[in-house]
Amino acid sequence: MRKFLTALLASTSLMTFTPAIAAEADKPAAEVRTPLSELGKDDPYIWMEEIEGTRAMDWAKAQNARSLPVLQGDPRYADLEAKALAILNAKDRVPGVSFAGDGSLRNFWQDQDHVRGIWRKTTLDSYRAAEPAWETILDIDALSKAENANWVFKGASCLPPEDTRCLVTLSNGGKDAVTVREFDTTTKSFVEGGFVLPEGKQNYAWLDKDTLLVGREWKPGELTKSGYAYVLKALKRGQTLDQATELFRGTETDVAVSPFVLRDADGKVVAVMANRGVTFFESETYLLEGAKPVKLDLPLKSSIQGYVVGQMVVLMEQDWKGFKTGDLISYDLAKLKAAPDKAVATLVLRPTARQSVEQVTTTRTKLVIGMLDNVKGAAKVFSHGPKGWTAQALDLPANSAIGLGSSAETDERLFVTVTGYLAPTTYWLADAGSLKLEQVKASPARFDASTHVVEQFEATSTDGVKIPYFVVRPKGVKYDGSAPTLLYAYGGFQVSMTPGYSGVMGKLWLERGGTYVVANIRGGGEFGPAWHEAALKANRQKAYDDFFAVSQDLIARKITSPRRLGIMGGSNGGLLMGVALTQRPELYNAIVVQVPLFDMIRYSQIGAGASWVGEYGDPAIPSERAVIAKYDPYSNLKAGRKYPEVFIETSTKDDRVHPAHARKAAARLEELGYPVLYYENIDGGHAASANLAETARRQALEYTYLTRKLMD
Repeated sequence: MRKFLTALLASTSLMTFTPAIAAEADKPAAEVRTPLSELGKDDPYIWMEEIEGTRAMDWAKAQNARSLPVLQGDPRYADLEAKALAILNAKDRVPGVSFAGDGSLRNFWQDQDHVRGIWRKTTLDSYRAAEPAWETILDIDALSKAENANWVFKGASCLPPEDTRCLVTLSNGGKDAVTVREFDTTTKSFVEGGFVLPEGKQNYAWLDKDTLLVGREWKPGELTKSGYAYVLKALKRGQTLDQATELFRGTETDVAVSPFVLRDADGKVVAVMANRGVTFFESETYLLEGAKPVKLDLPLKSSIQGYVVGQMVVLMEQDWKGFKTGDLISYDLAKLKAAPDKAVATLVLRPTARQSVEQVTTTRTKLVIGMLDNVKGAAKVFSHGPKGWTAQALDLPANSAIGLGSSAETDERLFVTVTGYLAPTTYWLADAGSLKLEQVKASPARFDASTHVVEQFEATSTDGVKIPYFVVRPKGVKYDGSAPTLLYAYGGFQVSMTPGYSGVMGKLWLERGGTYVVANIRGGGEFGPAWHEAALKANRQKAYDDFFAVSQDLIARKITSPRRLGIMGGSNGGLLMGVALTQRPELYNAIVVQVPLFDMIRYSQIGAGASWVGEYGDPAIPSERAVIAKYDPYSNLKAGRKYPEVFIETSTKDDRVHPAHARKAAARLEELGYPVLYYENIDGGHAASANLAETARRQALEYTYLTRKLMD
């Protein structure tokens, strides 16, 4: 493989591949697409889609000037912000670490002295100590000052096995568009004349020390309609971008094309592949081998999870060739490469109806799988032998969320985290060979958890499906509907809402007598791909009905009442909040709408919206637009309804979910005569906060709003 790639990349001939266009003759007649320019063309707030346009920015600043004094002027705000900032900046926070090939453990750290953060390292022995000795690799505050730049650290991709040459990813203000620069961890400096990828939404992978595989906007406009790369090239050391060799080309209607490299435990390349994202959830995988790329015989809804002891591990997200949705399977990679159309897969694991595979990682010889069982975590170690796969369980605390962290790759060690709503995160060092567990660190408690208990209930949705949800409530709560309750949910993109410890939420809400609820509605991944599939496109309303069912169940149990029930959600969860506002406003007295989608008729034209057509449907197709229009919050805002006063948040730098969604929501509500609070953070990206001080401000604003609405 390495010899082939070296020869290929050194060749002066242009070797490219474009996916063939399938024959259309046997397909039914397609609906006539509505021109995108016609969708929402009469929207009076379309000018808000100019992300940093003068008019839009002036409007946002005026909204901030009106709303912030209301919340920051509340006598409780300053205390809430101070408590949030103290937790976020706490020196005794446990730093999460990752193994590096040079034998060190690495960590990225932010506090009041390092606002933008430092990338640093220590040893395992030092990490075990109460006060590890850290050595700074890269200081982002110092770099930003030296370059007069607004850098946000987005991580580093290092070349195995030594991991000393790294691609450091830097974002201007938190955007998804990033600049990539080669960094040497031994000299602690950027490599003179090294690889540099100018700002853009791009993806990349090391091939070897002198070659990168890169997908980006090579020519102006050479992006998918979603705003991502569809041309993959090999860039050799010393080459300019225009000298890179094209290897693979998708189409502008794809979501994105990205490279990835499979390596063995010693860092040796065993396969180089291109992933063509046909939709957000469907992709084709091509092996870059021979005269042209070869498409692997995998279903569109599947994803490669890793490689260990010769086996390539794949998660099935649809039924296929006798395998079931949610199955984990493996291929002998050598046989797959030799005969891609004849290779036979082996079943690794088949979850039950109430289980799902959440995470997959590898050590030197083991496959480690993090699972959910009725939304509670577990971890299993799988070994491969002549008779296939066998499993053993890691004996970790029950009724928790289990997170698989960094693995050493060169041996059997990996870090595992264990957490719960009332249990601070503990950090374990696991040996996947011996199954030995060592608790290395335990996070300090940030609030008094003795006053609350955790319970799990089920609500019945409109179609009879049971929807689980967690309730974190005061032990002495009276079932008279008086408990101030915050309900959180997401319900999309196969993202699971699992138990987790939030010091800020606990301090600012639970410790002050609040009840916190998390709903595991359809659209998420709590019970595998089928749980997600159940709320896609035409079935989207099911996710919203699930959420309303949980809301009504809380009220029926008299845990809370509409007067005391507030809800919160961000991004896709922000869309959920908009639907709740327009469909069932009588259930809630407070709604926090974070970085939302909101204008679903124009969403595919705004930000990265075109990439999510696989989730919501295509507004340009009349039949799909008809479904979307039924729940679209923006067009369903009406006068004369009893909407609660909402709090809407976004970020100017959010180049994923465009701030126009939030802006339009607030403007339309005001136009209709409703009170609305609005905050637009000028930095921060899709997380709406680029540093800890901004995060503390946002959280204090949220809990001040919730206090005013639900506790007063």
